[in-house]
Amino acid sequence: MDIVRQAQRVVDLEIAALRKLRGRLGESSARRQFEQAVELLEACLKRRGKIVVTGIGKSGLIGQKVAATLTSTGAPSVVLNSVDALHGDLGMLADGDVVLVFSYGGETEELLNVLPAIKRFNVQIIAVTGSPKSRLARYSDIVLNVAVDKEACPLNLAPTASTTAMLAMGDALAMVLLEARGFKRRDFARLHPGGSIGRSLLFQVKDIMRTGDRNAVIASGRTVKEAIMAMTRAKSGSISIVDGRGKLVGVFTDGDFRRHIERDEHIMRRKLREVMTPHPVVVHEDQLAVEAVKIFNEREIDDLVVVDRHHRPVGLVDSQDLPKFKIM
Repeated sequence: MDIVRQAQRVVDLEIAALRKLRGRLGESSARRQFEQAVELLEACLKRRGKIVVTGIGKSGLIGQKVAATLTSTGAPSVVLNSVDALHGDLGMLADGDVVLVFSYGGETEELLNVLPAIKRFNVQIIAVTGSPKSRLARYSDIVLNVAVDKEACPLNLAPTASTTAMLAMGDALAMVLLEARGFKRRDFARLHPGGSIGRSLLFQVKDIMRTGDRNAVIASGRTVKEAIMAMTRAKSGSISIVDGRGKLVGVFTDGDFRRHIERDEHIMRRKLREVMTPHPVVVHEDQLAVEAVKIFNEREIDDLVVVDRHHRPVGLVDSQDLPKFKIM
């Protein structure tokens, strides 16, 4: 057996399932069903309802992932265990909720047994299924068809291509719903305060910059020697150079010093205005820290001067500090 070729066959079959799903969404009936599903979910959330996700087996596991994605993007979702539902877990269901059911075959007895009890509530049901004529589909208000031609399993038995299609449909619902509700980057950051996502979206430049004694600043009329001494005290590889009004006019780095000293034996006595780099790349203190990271990557520099709205240097971002904040 060619192991890699078999792996490629599995991937090809799942890609084919996704292509079929994409094509079906372009058909008028499926398109309208999807649009109605998004509208139904959006209306539910506007009236402070929640999305209740349920399913059995592998389909249920896909449902759990979709519920987690919905919740993390500001669409409150809970997972209802279909077996435990008849033993008290229906208490999580409330009038006005929307029930999102994942079942490829749509005929699983454990799931069908709980549907009549769910229907006693004033809720609407969206079925994500590969069997649009199943009993589940008949119980449902909206049916999202995820039928595939063939599973990636060589026996055509284990849920593979079908669960991939179900996951893609769930992700499509979650992402389109996100856009319809106007969910923004800051909303996402508010729900993800921990980890790299929260740090990259919440941290501003002012949160990571060096300030005070660690931010070397000097007037343009001072000498290179004075600048080197100020950089040494600040333990910094660069110094911001300002005019008489305190506005940034240039920058001088230890790299600049090394380049000049090779050809100018009087460099230490030179005025900074003679040797500085004018109009340096800067970042504003209220920009996101991730924007500073982007500048570092694009410009290949080691230090980035931070300015306020009056173009005065108020801080310095050192690339060596970025790993500490875990936003690289």
